Amino acid sequence: MEIQDGAELCFPFLSNSSCKKPAYSLSELVLLHIMLSSISVLTVTLNLLVIISVSHYRQLHTPTNILLLSLAVSDFLVGLLLMPGEIIRNTGCWFLGDLTCFIFIYLSYIITSASVGDMVLISIDRYVAICDPLHYPTRVTERRVKLCVCLCWLCSALYSFLFMKDDLTLLGRHNSCYGECVVFIDDISGSVDLVLTFILPVSVITVLYMRVFVVAVSQARAMRSHVTTAKLQLSVTIKTKKSELKAARTLGVVMIVFLICFIPYYCVSLVGADLLNSSSVSFVFYLFYFNSCLNPVIYTLFYPWFRKAVKFILTLQILQPGSCQANIL
Repeated sequence: MEIQDGAELCFPFLSNSSCKKPAYSLSELVLLHIMLSSISVLTVTLNLLVIISVSHYRQLHTPTNILLLSLAVSDFLVGLLLMPGEIIRNTGCWFLGDLTCFIFIYLSYIITSASVGDMVLISIDRYVAICDPLHYPTRVTERRVKLCVCLCWLCSALYSFLFMKDDLTLLGRHNSCYGECVVFIDDISGSVDLVLTFILPVSVITVLYMRVFVVAVSQARAMRSHVTTAKLQLSVTIKTKKSELKAARTLGVVMIVFLICFIPYYCVSLVGADLLNSSSVSFVFYLFYFNSCLNPVIYTLFYPWFRKAVKFILTLQILQPGSCQANIL
């Protein structure tokens, strides 16, 4: 954390052990808070619209949309909890205490791990839908997907607790002064976390989507051939395949954007854990969290059902009796 020699102390009555306030001018601080707070509010609002849409309208209760709902929940929590906490950590003093610091970091690990797990589940869902479409309805059911989502969040909570249990026994032990909330990762834990939440998931996502891309291209060519030879007989099948391919393309964009925002964080963590607490690389956290704001924007651009659902919500048509049965697709 960069400080000025004459900077004010976070806790003036603890002059020997208090941290100094970050070296930001008033104009810089105001601008930074307005910008980051706006992104936080936008993230919460957009993901809340996704959550309401998928939860309320029964037509949207599909396995793929359940995975999107889980991802929207994690993105919503990023905007509601993690972004404000990161703003406080990097632009001011931490006045909320060591226990709150532990809870904040613990929640950040849970939400991050759950987001990665959701991305892996989405890639598996698209892989089965495109590469094995005949068995998709029987293999990927709503019940199984809900179970997988619950297990994803439960495993994320357990993994994060095992990762941080030592910090709970002695709160704030890694803080160099009062008014600090430090993320500390030792070499062994960092290596395990790197493999389990970065290398392995990214490898799975990349391999599955490369396979999906190859099959999708071949299916697109086959559909063009079918249209010219048997347009009427295969119209329903072709329409279904086009829908699946469009979903795969849209979720492929989500995956690419996720990786672009996700990879820099782990590149920094590879260099050294101390950098994770440096205000000079705080943009890495903001970039990673900004992905949570981008996902609903992607849905808006590519999913007509989301635009229609948002229109129903904003015009309060969602409050009408039987609105959950409305035709959204």
